[in-house]
Amino acid sequence: MKPGLFIRAGIALLLLAFLLWPEAFAPVFRPFTQNDAPPIYLQSDLMGLALNHAMLVLIAVGLGAVIAVGLGILVTRPAGAEFLPLSRAIANVGQTFPPIAVLALTVPVLGFGPAPTLVALLLYGLLPIFENTLTGLSGVDPAVAEAARGAGMTDRQRLWQVEMPLALPLILSGIRVSTVIAISTATIGSTVAARTLGEVIIGGLLSNNPAFILQGGLVVGAMAVLTHDAFSWAERRAARRAGRALPG
Repeated sequence: MKPGLFIRAGIALLLLAFLLWPEAFAPVFRPFTQNDAPPIYLQSDLMGLALNHAMLVLIAVGLGAVIAVGLGILVTRPAGAEFLPLSRAIANVGQTFPPIAVLALTVPVLGFGPAPTLVALLLYGLLPIFENTLTGLSGVDPAVAEAARGAGMTDRQRLWQVEMPLALPLILSGIRVSTVIAISTATIGSTVAARTLGEVIIGGLLSNNPAFILQGGLVVGAMAVLTHDAFSWAERRAARRAGRALPG
């Protein structure tokens, strides 16, 4: 096993162990407590918080990928090229309004809970996926597309059998960036009553307990690192397979 893979496997096992048996890690976090404060956050089930956190990210990034990739495909077709400025404006909305501002605007409409957080994560993650999809599809060698056309492929076949496989590494890269950002940003959802790992961090801030802040940050950080590595592996695999999409 490669050293890097061994380290990542260790991180994953430690993360799982902590979420399942947090009390066992009390000696690790006790030095960071003050005035005999509890070393482990037990007000909520940590595994449940982590799963809710991951589900919010999965739904938001999944919807964002469908929208952003769809827009990227649309504007790289001759019939949809004129919609590029509008599509880019839509993708930039999330970067124009920071997530906390989106929460402030959506809570009066959607109420407290996960819905405002989903909207914030969705909007904030559109741009990386859209721009990478646009770059990937626009960067396909015209000679390759022409060869596919000469082989008798229809427009749809060229898109799904040639262009998308070649663009997939870049698309996955955009989804990776969006997902890692969403994992970190989802913590703010706890300010509007969404059940995320931000609850642990906020609990530490309110009780002046650095141990809670540290463990919340470490769990979020570990999730982000593992997700980043998983997508990086998928990107490399897609890049190796991209050559098989070349016609002939």
